[in-house]
Amino acid sequence: MMTDSWYPTRDGVVTSITIIRESLEALGHEVVIIAPEPEPEARQEGVYYFPAVRFKSYPGYYLPILPSDKMEILREIDPDIIHIHGVATMALRGLICGHELGIPTVMTFHTMVDDAAKYYSPVKLPPETMERLIWIYLRQILKRMDVVVTPTACIGSEIEARGAVCRNLMTVPTGTDTGHFHPGIPADAVRERHGLAGKRVAIHVGRISYEKELDMVIRAMQRVDAVLLVAGRGPAKDDIEKLVDELGLRDKVVFAGFVPDEELPMYYNAADIAVSASKFETQGLSILEAMASGRPVACRNGRAFAEIIHDGENGYLFDDVDGCAEAMEKAFSARAELREASLATALANSRDRSAELYVQAYELARETKAARSSR
Repeated sequence: MMTDSWYPTRDGVVTSITIIRESLEALGHEVVIIAPEPEPEARQEGVYYFPAVRFKSYPGYYLPILPSDKMEILREIDPDIIHIHGVATMALRGLICGHELGIPTVMTFHTMVDDAAKYYSPVKLPPETMERLIWIYLRQILKRMDVVVTPTACIGSEIEARGAVCRNLMTVPTGTDTGHFHPGIPADAVRERHGLAGKRVAIHVGRISYEKELDMVIRAMQRVDAVLLVAGRGPAKDDIEKLVDELGLRDKVVFAGFVPDEELPMYYNAADIAVSASKFETQGLSILEAMASGRPVACRNGRAFAEIIHDGENGYLFDDVDGCAEAMEKAFSARAELREASLATALANSRDRSAELYVQAYELARETKAARSSR
């Protein structure tokens, strides 16, 4: 697995790769990670690193733009499949290695990079120009993969609508760890830690980044009699805190900072509902984790959430600030049937099924590569 982001970076891609790797290893497969090199103290044993530099526009990320012996690393590993996560430098290197060594390539399309580029690109261009150039590049990358995987069907449809032509396009959701996230986990310690005892609590889990549009949830909190528990960190945190102060919501918004994986189940269980205003998500793992924890959810009506959440059946959807406040109030008073349907949605999204589908994707990639090589 060749990825643009890996520990110590923490984002949905890193979480997805971790889940996929563990699921495949449980089936007896061997998985090797190739990632950008962080500081020495953050390096992990068994991971192959490409020399990298810090990404100044987005703290916590690294760019593997330095020369490296990438081909020799792949020859040493001798993999059956190169599985690419990300669309930047490592995608290009993965494609080159796959072509030179005759190894099938699979890409999981995790991120709609055109949505994020306007916030973090070191090159400032008009938005329309930036989007056009990104999709010229993406179409060239996607058409060269043996298999392209999207975590939800709507993302596959969106990249096709953008003119991408893929040899094989599959939908494979990243499975939720329902053994780790489930209802009934004692959470009084979390409520006491953050002064939440006796209060209605909504939780927002994930990076505090501009494309996640947490500001919409903050504005909605003016109309909701509850406390918003924000678990995460990121480049937009200072601006979000400034907005909280401007709106006089310091008593209604609690910033928990980064929450370790082992504590996240307690945090979900400490909340009454979960909320996300992001239209950026290609799947929305944190919302599925909340659903697995038995929490009703209120989500933005777009992309992955519009596919996963059926309004009024297993959660609530919204389009704007007023709608967010209304959806959160509905979630707080959700009936038992909706809560059961929400939990069932998460349980159906199992890790075992995800691993089986990825094995099918790898086999399809091998068959496709073999057919192309025989021409």
